[in-house]
Amino acid sequence: MGIISLNEKNAVVIGGAGGLGQAIAQGFAEAGASIMIAGRNEGSLKRAQSEIRAACGIDVGYATVDATDEESVKALVTKAADDLGRVDILLCAQGLNIKSPAEDFPMDDFRRMLEVNVVGVMTCCKHFGKHMIEKGGGKMIMLSSVRGKIAMMGAGNSAYCASKGAVDMLTKQLAAEFGRYGITVNAIGPPITETPMMAAVIEQRGGDAYRKSVGAGLPMQRMAKPEDCVGTAVFLASDASDFMTGSTLYPDGGQTAVG
Repeated sequence: MGIISLNEKNAVVIGGAGGLGQAIAQGFAEAGASIMIAGRNEGSLKRAQSEIRAACGIDVGYATVDATDEESVKALVTKAADDLGRVDILLCAQGLNIKSPAEDFPMDDFRRMLEVNVVGVMTCCKHFGKHMIEKGGGKMIMLSSVRGKIAMMGAGNSAYCASKGAVDMLTKQLAAEFGRYGITVNAIGPPITETPMMAAVIEQRGGDAYRKSVGAGLPMQRMAKPEDCVGTAVFLASDASDFMTGSTLYPDGGQTAVG
């Protein structure tokens, strides 16, 4: 077995029907892991399941979950353990992004973003953490953002940046607490990425001209794609990262190097 192989590993990807979550779930499957994708919307999960099968010929399971509801997360842990046997890898890719100028930001929206992006991640790590402690270890991976490290010029991102900064520190603290149990906790910080959810925004902002303007600010000179996160995620899920914990890795085209 190669050091980057995920053979005989089982992974749960929360937010697995989203652009980044789906790409990483497929990457895990192609690396040999058995996969369960999870999220709120069953229709989206079925679509992602079908697209992964069409892309690589591998079947993945799915389950619905509300990551902000503790009982729903407990039920997911039970189902994952029943279906997979044990969960070796947890990827938290769920997230919400509502934009508004700071001086006008609706506080209900701000609270909702923290609930989904931070409390939801903690809830999943709490209960999958218990499972991993019982099973003797595991890998937790958070989907953060460059916006947890560097702010963004212009209005609209106070809640998003705050939530991702919290995810980065949560990653460090959970690493500090879970390390004694053989659980590593790391995060991935991508830049603006051309996901299906971003398609309409990209077109509204000028299509190819917007892609070029985003790429012009990066040393790699192009906008990120979902597959740019896959290798980093597979590395963090594999034995190759067994002595790495509490870190955020940036497959960001160099943005944090120059930002």
